[in-house]
Amino acid sequence: MLKIAVMGAGSWGTTVAKVFADAGNNVTLWARRTQVAEHINTFHRNPDYLSDIELPHNLYATDNAQEALSGASIVVLAVPSQTLRANLKHWTPLIPADAIVVSLAKGVEKGTFLRMSEVIAEVTGLPKSSIAVLTGPNLAREVALEQPAATVIACEDEQRAQVVQHALAAPYFRPYTNTDVIGCEISGACKNVIALACGMAAGRGLGENTLATLITRGLAETTRLGMAMGAQQQSFAGLAGLGDLVATCSSPLSRNRSFGARLGQGGTLEEAKAATHGQVAEGVSSSAAVFELATKMGVEMPITQAVYAVCHEGMAVDDMVSALMGRSKKSEQEQRH
Repeated sequence: MLKIAVMGAGSWGTTVAKVFADAGNNVTLWARRTQVAEHINTFHRNPDYLSDIELPHNLYATDNAQEALSGASIVVLAVPSQTLRANLKHWTPLIPADAIVVSLAKGVEKGTFLRMSEVIAEVTGLPKSSIAVLTGPNLAREVALEQPAATVIACEDEQRAQVVQHALAAPYFRPYTNTDVIGCEISGACKNVIALACGMAAGRGLGENTLATLITRGLAETTRLGMAMGAQQQSFAGLAGLGDLVATCSSPLSRNRSFGARLGQGGTLEEAKAATHGQVAEGVSSSAAVFELATKMGVEMPITQAVYAVCHEGMAVDDMVSALMGRSKKSEQEQRH
């Protein structure tokens, strides 16, 4: 039994805290608001996220970061990608020196183009071997309902990945390890962007052929970017790559897909935000960061570019579809850097 600190009580942070607790660990969940922590401790439910799911009694919540992090063997960072750096600046002095730090955020930091594990290393000064990434086809509600699912723990240090793997192995949750952190993180960042495109297509009433095309070609451009950054190609065919992409692009539980669908129906960014419970999908900010990164790396990513144009340049969804279909013809095997 390990002491686990989960920093962030959103839907995925709450779910991962539940999984660690169900696997037999001593879990402390940090919530930003006092009333949320008190409600979890009193009623064993998160009032804001997945409120119908009962949480284990060995899961304790607090709004005190020092209390949450004290003595933790594994520190799980469950805040959005673009707020990770700011939060880490406050938490770094409190993180135990020998802790394994696990990122749940999927994105590329705007401006720096750093992956989340790189942001963690830069802010905390921890070696990369102490930093892991949790990714894969993990729709929070399905996992919280204890529907069978798998995930990937990516870390350069296989032994540390195995520590997290064993701590997270609940009866309904099967973790795999992977040492290709770059491939797993790039997959996680890009899949939200492709899911926005799939949502937009669904919102326009387009069918399964279109969805399959976007998923497949989205995987191709994600692989191109990852390979240019030094990733291993096989990671993109695995749980962190294809697995996460299919789940996020296909499910109505995916916030990115739902957000894209609202845009496809003619809604504005603000209307889409309102339709997804006041939350902006991660893919919106990721589309800018990933597109700028791809441009910097000289990698062609037409779907990402199209999503960026809709979200940040005011392009109409119909024009986006026309632009994608009107691209120059080429071989499927062609790889353009």
